[in-house]
Amino acid sequence: MVETRLFDLTGKVALLTGASKGMGRAMAAGLAAHGATVVISSRKQDQLDAAAAEINAEIGADRVHAVAANAGRPAELEALVAKTRRIAGPIDIVVGNAGVNIFYGKISEIPDAAYEKTMATNVQANLWLARLVVPDMIAKGAGSMMFTSSVGAFKPSATLGLYGVSKLALIGLVRNLAAEFGPQGVRANAICPGLIRTDFAKALWDNPEAERRANEDIPLRRLGEPEDFAGLAVYLASDASRYMTGQALTVCGGSNMWT
Repeated sequence: MVETRLFDLTGKVALLTGASKGMGRAMAAGLAAHGATVVISSRKQDQLDAAAAEINAEIGADRVHAVAANAGRPAELEALVAKTRRIAGPIDIVVGNAGVNIFYGKISEIPDAAYEKTMATNVQANLWLARLVVPDMIAKGAGSMMFTSSVGAFKPSATLGLYGVSKLALIGLVRNLAAEFGPQGVRANAICPGLIRTDFAKALWDNPEAERRANEDIPLRRLGEPEDFAGLAVYLASDASRYMTGQALTVCGGSNMWT
């Protein structure tokens, strides 16, 4: 019989932001399928309820719970973490997947308000989240935090420069969390997707040029799908990655292998 305990998340509690659809939903489904009790969050309760019901039906167990919150608001994050503890207990795993991309254009032309909201949501809000959950992990001497960055962190862009800046800053945050909390047994890693077929990135992939690029430039000859991240979330959450921290894992079908 194949040994599977390395990926067993039975008894673990996972909290995910930005998880009603796309990559967040896929990662939540993977964690729940491997035994974790999962709380998914985003801004819209109805979408969360639908996602939780679908995942629970898929896995044949009621392990996914839905709690609406705006990840960019400290008070709502505090309430989310508190409710997660009431529902499931101390938190072992956190996935910071919520993010925004509200400006498309030259970095020299970014309005201050757009800059501030992007950095606050994509970077500072994940620091808030980490601060809120890490006491549970320190108390247990173990825990895994993962945050969704982007391959955009590794290269400049004439149109998505601010987004890339925020995601590079997020990697910097992850490395500092890994260094600060590693001695207490807490790990932190960044996930850096390439072009993934999600609603969030639809403007980038739903066009003939993206199809051409997938067929010609991406070594695996396809765009990424949300489901491609379920196994990665399980890996980073489980003992299979117990000696990995402070890393930025590029998941892009090979399109950014040089990074």
